[in-house]
Amino acid sequence: MSGMEDSARLSIVEVIEGFINKINQIQRTLVGISISALILAPMAIGLSIYLITHPHFFFIMEEYDEFGLFLAISLGVIIAVSVTWLALGIRQYIMLKSWNTNYSNYIQKKEQVDNRISSEFKLDEDQEP
Repeated sequence: MSGMEDSARLSIVEVIEGFINKINQIQRTLVGISISALILAPMAIGLSIYLITHPHFFFIMEEYDEFGLFLAISLGVIIAVSVTWLALGIRQYIMLKSWNTNYSNYIQKKEQVDNRISSEFKLDEDQEP
C-alpha cells in the first residue's frame, strides 16, 4: 500500500469518527426534546382535561356559543396533539437510549482495537533511532 492510500484511509476513518461524534452531540439535544415531551405533554393533557371537567366549562359552552365551541375544539386539538407528542417522545427516548448503548459499545470496541494495534506494533513504546 502506498502512503497516499494510507492517508486516504486515515482520512476516511477521521471523517467517519467525526460524523459519529456529531451524531452523538445531536443525540443529546434530541434526548432533551424527548424529555420535554415527556414532561410538557402530560401537563397540557391534564390542564385540558381539568378545564373540560370544570363546572363552569359547560356554562361557557351554553352562554358563549362561538367562544365555547372554539374553546372545546381548541382543547380537543390540544389533547390530540399532546397525546401524539407524548407517544413520539416516548418512542424517540427509547430509540435514543439504544443509540447510547450502541455508541458506548462502539467506543469500547474502538479502544480495544486501538490498544491491540498499539501493542502489536509496539506503538506505545519509545522507539530508539
